[in-house]
Amino acid sequence: MIDALIAGRMYGSADERSGQAGSVYVTCKVKVATDDGDTILCNVIAFNDAVRSALLALGDGDSVALSGALTPKVWTDKQGKARPALDLIAHAMLSAHSLPQAPD
Repeated sequence: MIDALIAGRMYGSADERSGQAGSVYVTCKVKVATDDGDTILCNVIAFNDAVRSALLALGDGDSVALSGALTPKVWTDKQGKARPALDLIAHAMLSAHSLPQAPD
């Protein structure tokens, strides 16, 4: 586990789900740019009420920054090529929607 801060754009929308014990959580995917111009999809899960609500307010393509426990992984695509993947348990987030609005 790595304590990480990632920034990227929402890929699709967030989904709210409930676990077997009745716990509620939100999952989503965030497209994160790498330094070589490529992108990696980060699978995000959030249990914190404020983070869950904020993620549900975002739509596809919205910018977001998330902080939490990051686990790097590798998966194999249909062509047999190894690809990187990231799983993040989000503890905090920041987006344009969560900032106070400037007076007109």
